[in-house]
Amino acid sequence: MTSEYREAPPRIRGRLAPSPTGALHLGNARTFLITWLSIHNQQGQLLLRMEDLDHPKVKPHAAEQVMEDLAWLGLDWDEGPDIGGPFAPYVQSQRRAEYRRALEQLKARDLVYPCVCSRKDVEEALSAPHETTDGLYYPGTCEGRFASYEAACEVLPKGRLPAWRFRVPATKVVFDDLVHGRQAQQVHTAVGDFVVARDADGAGYMLAVVVDDAAMQVTEVLRGDDLLAATHRQVLLHRALDVPLPTYIHVPLVVSEEGRRLAKRHGDTRIASLRNRGIPAARVVGLLAWWCGWAAWGEQLMPADLLPRFDLQSLPRKPSILTQKVRDYLGIREED
Repeated sequence: MTSEYREAPPRIRGRLAPSPTGALHLGNARTFLITWLSIHNQQGQLLLRMEDLDHPKVKPHAAEQVMEDLAWLGLDWDEGPDIGGPFAPYVQSQRRAEYRRALEQLKARDLVYPCVCSRKDVEEALSAPHETTDGLYYPGTCEGRFASYEAACEVLPKGRLPAWRFRVPATKVVFDDLVHGRQAQQVHTAVGDFVVARDADGAGYMLAVVVDDAAMQVTEVLRGDDLLAATHRQVLLHRALDVPLPTYIHVPLVVSEEGRRLAKRHGDTRIASLRNRGIPAARVVGLLAWWCGWAAWGEQLMPADLLPRFDLQSLPRKPSILTQKVRDYLGIREED
């Protein structure tokens, strides 16, 4: 990465980073509300970045819908796809040149290698295939196997391309999370060498997020704790690219009464659906704040009302639950 990324940013900077693969739901909205409150309480700057690299799942007009939902909830931003800013573009599919440069830097330092393994190949390569909490462990089958990317291409059927895997060092990765405390992981033994790009000069989620956060001078990353384990891999990429680490804050998710991720069977929790049914935005925001411990049950509030109440230390460390009481309050009908 160039030296401009290593300059100290002038102030606290955070980001809202939705993916236009579906509608914004109550769980997303709660995390985005906490992000908005954290940055505004520090008089920081908040950017909106659309993470749309997952092409098969990206839905038409989903990005516009997400921005409308956020605005309806009273969550605004200082930079983004709609208003621009000093680090534009704010849409990942328009930032491929940035990812290409970062991948070239990793190649130059021999920190990545081409891999032709499919998921089935990885499973078959293990005497006892195992899925860790971080994903399927990769045993390094392709490390040192190919002299070049082109050589790897020759063993694959037409239409398939090798991936680039990051060569993970056998050292422990440690970072401090402001909710979960100190985190430590041996990435080498937990997941092995991981994919950073799935074509010759592209980028996967891990690489794109690190490159974008560095380029946009993000100092605080607040997101769901389902990404807590993946952060160790991102820390490795930050170090490999010689860019500063942001402060990490991973907050608990919203789950069903069975402790599972929200799904259609739990009812329509989309913000757009609540809007269309005439539910006031203040009722939704008040409910999100109640889940966080910053509002009484039934209070109707907007984000600005919550600024004096924000306290990250008082945030519950367990997931918020979509109970029948909550569904009744928002008029959400459980589906079969």
